[in-house]
Amino acid sequence: MEIIKSILYFILAGIFEIGGGYLIWIWLRDGKSYLYGVIGAVILILYGIIPTLQPSNADFGKVYAAYGGIFIVMSILWGWKIDNIVPDKFDLIGGCIALVGVIVIMYAPRG
Repeated sequence: MEIIKSILYFILAGIFEIGGGYLIWIWLRDGKSYLYGVIGAVILILYGIIPTLQPSNADFGKVYAAYGGIFIVMSILWGWKIDNIVPDKFDLIGGCIALVGVIVIMYAPRG
């Protein structure tokens, strides 16, 4: 159950980081209202809190290293579903490699 909670926290963090960053992106790059930037900034602050919910035996470096792999996959998915950029085989291969890294870093049994 701990692994499922951990994965859900990673996904939630990814949604907040990518979503908050996206709002700031469209504010600055697409000329949207400054409110997009403000909301994006608030979401990014919340993103910074979410990783602290990971299991207490996971240190900062391990959590953020593993999250990097989740971020890669979620960014590919965001590009596909939000920006209509279909991932190619190299995106998919890279995403799979990143997920293997997540599993090894975060969930491999340690003595």
